[in-house]
Amino acid sequence: MTYFDTKNKLKSQLPVIAPSMLKCDFGNLQRELTLLETAEAQVLHWDVMDGHFVPNLSYGALLIERVRPLTKMFFDAHLMISNPEKYIDDYIDAGCNSITIHIEAVPNPKDLLQHLDKSGVLPGLAINPKTPVKEIEPFLELCGLVLVMSVEPGFGGQSFISSSLQKIKQLKKLISEETILSVDGGIGIDTIAETARAGANYFVVGSAIFNQSDYSIAVSELVQKARNETASFT
Repeated sequence: MTYFDTKNKLKSQLPVIAPSMLKCDFGNLQRELTLLETAEAQVLHWDVMDGHFVPNLSYGALLIERVRPLTKMFFDAHLMISNPEKYIDDYIDAGCNSITIHIEAVPNPKDLLQHLDKSGVLPGLAINPKTPVKEIEPFLELCGLVLVMSVEPGFGGQSFISSSLQKIKQLKKLISEETILSVDGGIGIDTIAETARAGANYFVVGSAIFNQSDYSIAVSELVQKARNETASFT
């Protein structure tokens, strides 16, 4: 799949609800995949943490590689790691369709973003709550996806930081119409509408899906809430 195919596939599904696999039941991973496919989630968001860039550990490319043959869902890797240039090819080889790195980990991400582009992977750039938009502005034209962290990265289940809305609005004015604007952290039925109204069209969701008894109902309600607000942006 080429970069353009990857990007078009994702954009055709907007607004996207991307379940954060950080919150899934890894003891029943095959069952979780089946439930998410039944819920028509389309995307799996892989939060990769190294215990250095963020104060938590999760999983790596090997696990993602093993899961890749089990589903046709879009794989979106969010690398919350130091020195991503050392490992990025592992995630490309693992079958990720999009890979997002942090501006805080790579102050000049030009080469990495271009490498992802040339590798047929949607290049993403993330920004933490305390980092000003001006830090990523020089690189926005190289991004297929921009991710606004609406919590401090490292742990799931945190509350949404309301000041993130202004950052989303600011970025919406700066990015091209082709760039996907994602938000991650504290997204649920009570916050997704306001983030969509601000301009986001891709929503990483953890607890609001995995803490529910019926994933299909949870995803459907989130999609509808987002769709009502993103119609004018897509």
